[in-house]
Amino acid sequence: MPKGFFAAEPLQSYVARRSRKKFVRFGNLFRNRNRFIKSAFYRRYIAPQKCAHAAGLFFWKGQRLVCVIAIMRTAAQGDLSSAEMKLLRQLYPQFLAALRRLESLERDRSVLMGLGEFMGRLPLPTIVLRWTLKPVYQNRAARDFCAVWEKGPEQAKLTKATSSVPSEILDRCRLLKQEWMDALPDNAPQTSLDEQQVYHPRLPHLRATIHLKQLKSAGVARPHFLIRFENLSPDTDGSARLANSHLPVLAGLTRRQQEVAQLACEGRSNKEIAGDACLSLPMVKKHLHAVFRKLEVPSRTRLVALMQ
Repeated sequence: MPKGFFAAEPLQSYVARRSRKKFVRFGNLFRNRNRFIKSAFYRRYIAPQKCAHAAGLFFWKGQRLVCVIAIMRTAAQGDLSSAEMKLLRQLYPQFLAALRRLESLERDRSVLMGLGEFMGRLPLPTIVLRWTLKPVYQNRAARDFCAVWEKGPEQAKLTKATSSVPSEILDRCRLLKQEWMDALPDNAPQTSLDEQQVYHPRLPHLRATIHLKQLKSAGVARPHFLIRFENLSPDTDGSARLANSHLPVLAGLTRRQQEVAQLACEGRSNKEIAGDACLSLPMVKKHLHAVFRKLEVPSRTRLVALMQ
């Protein structure tokens, strides 16, 4: 259908009334058949399809209209008969089941799109939450960051990173959910809201940025929360940040791997690292590959980004 079909009158007013009916003959939205034929709605949307009759199956989720299936008939086919309307009522549960399956597939697709959008920022600590606030993605850097947020830098170094998403961040996500619901114009889903930032109540250099994201298409899936953590420590020297990092990203590295990682972040080549650390060139490469694997980074550039 041309763009604007369901936003046109009288459908727009009908949806705004939230009558929650499942079956609607579009002609019944007008006083009589003659008004229907002469209407702008008929001329713009029905006649160009070479049709004379139309009905819609409406699918609601709460007070929100999520889908309409329009069935159009030519003059020769005639209007839908009572038997055909009865058949549509019998098929409605099957349509609804298919729509719910579509919603599930689109929800998964939105997660993948969100991950793709933020993949370029990795290895920054990143979490993806469903609309229900259940995590669907969390990299190692994010788990470490949550441990620092909950336990503090020193205690986090001594314990395994098993902390959940901080309560301050979940509370802000709940507020964003409510804002998103309140901002729905005539049940039309929002595509995005401004990002929100949450600072640690005692360690202001720890910050979380929350993005509420949804597919820009006319989707039925609810948005997801994409959360990016940052350490805003005022240190500016790269080696100092590496040695005194508030995030326990180096906890899983051996002493030699930490040394190689630090030299790499200072911009040294493999040959220079080998000379400074008194290692062979193959051993330097072996240590670097181990660092990349343990810190879940694909390259030296991402390693530097993680240590900043």
